Amino acid sequence: MTKAADIMHPGAQWIPKSQTVDRAAQLMRDLNVGALPIADENERLCGILTDRDIVVGCVAEGKDCSRTTAGELAKGTPRWIPADADVSDVLREMEQNKIRRLPVIDKNKRLVGIISEADLAHHLTEPQIAEFVEKVYA
Repeated sequence: MTKAADIMHPGAQWIPKSQTVDRAAQLMRDLNVGALPIADENERLCGILTDRDIVVGCVAEGKDCSRTTAGELAKGTPRWIPADADVSDVLREMEQNKIRRLPVIDKNKRLVGIISEADLAHHLTEPQIAEFVEKVYA
């Protein structure tokens, strides 16, 4: 049985919720990623910041990216999946919540990786991918 840990991109880097958006954007550039999980002061997941969040929630609103924090742009309840969850649970979580990136958390509630659409494409069958695309983008 394939688990979340088997298909995730390991070693995902998180940013503190106090990190400024400009620094987060620079880190995204340096890591060549489009999203960064956000952690609170106890290193617990409290959100995820995407490149779209930065553009729509900061730049387009005329906010100062050097003063706006990742925590200010984090909205809603963060979604995540345990590392030992079955891949069917991963798909269900992503499909039901229409999300394209899913942080993976260990038993101690610490970030151990992230699953993206690209990870799904590398590890799933064509029918599974087609169903995912239909549900997330419908």
